[in-house]
Amino acid sequence: MKKIYLAVLAACLSAGAHAQHAGDDVAVLGWFHVMPQDSSTPQTTNVAPTPINTPLRLPSSFTSAGTGLSTNKADTVGLVFSHYLTDHIAVTTVAGVPPVFKIYGHGTIKPPGPAGALGQQNLGDPQTNPIVKSVRQWSPALLFQYYFNAPTAKFRPFVGIGVSYNWFSDIQLSPNFVQSTQNNLGAVLAAGAGKPGQTQVSAKASSSWQPVFNAGLSYNITDHWGMVASVTYIPLKTTSSVIIKAADGTELGVSKAELKADPIISFLAVSYKF
Repeated sequence: MKKIYLAVLAACLSAGAHAQHAGDDVAVLGWFHVMPQDSSTPQTTNVAPTPINTPLRLPSSFTSAGTGLSTNKADTVGLVFSHYLTDHIAVTTVAGVPPVFKIYGHGTIKPPGPAGALGQQNLGDPQTNPIVKSVRQWSPALLFQYYFNAPTAKFRPFVGIGVSYNWFSDIQLSPNFVQSTQNNLGAVLAAGAGKPGQTQVSAKASSSWQPVFNAGLSYNITDHWGMVASVTYIPLKTTSSVIIKAADGTELGVSKAELKADPIISFLAVSYKF
């Protein structure tokens, strides 16, 4: 059995590689590992122009030093499809199952003046973190890639550049964070505005177009099958907003921070040439 296995392996490694030529289509299925290199601006809270500004002496906007956001690593399945325009240039689409992330809060939102003594929001409280228990990131991309070496070579390094459209869905806030916001910052804003009842807390994240930078290596095992390994960088950023509304739906305030995720994405996959 060992001799048979070695013979089959040798045949695979020594077979002539009819690699990627102009007009070829290649489908790639594999695993993305997303590693955010995150940083964040402090939270800036914009207060709605209601009677809240007068009794509590709140400015229309204030920034809470020391606050911020961070996120975690994630893994997901990726699907890549490439069409070779020439022996060396391919146009590539990248998609996959949207990875799920958690968002963690840091620092304390403290309104200036008398309002700060009445209620503040501790974003770093372990009981309320992660403040976003799950959010899906969608980042389909289109790239142009240049493949080095001859089309018949087994090893073909490549580089690519393109663009991705990034948006977020299914944002699920932690129930503990929602309750804490309602009992603290939300209660202060509602009282100042003369809006009785429990406040409503929700969140959203902005979408954006971003460039994509890519480099990797393809290895052709047979005429059709191969392997691909690559690293991709997206200078991704989003504005994350927490919206506080009164019981009657009146918007009382919005706290925003710009989260720069800047993920480095590794990809290991199996390819098939049609």
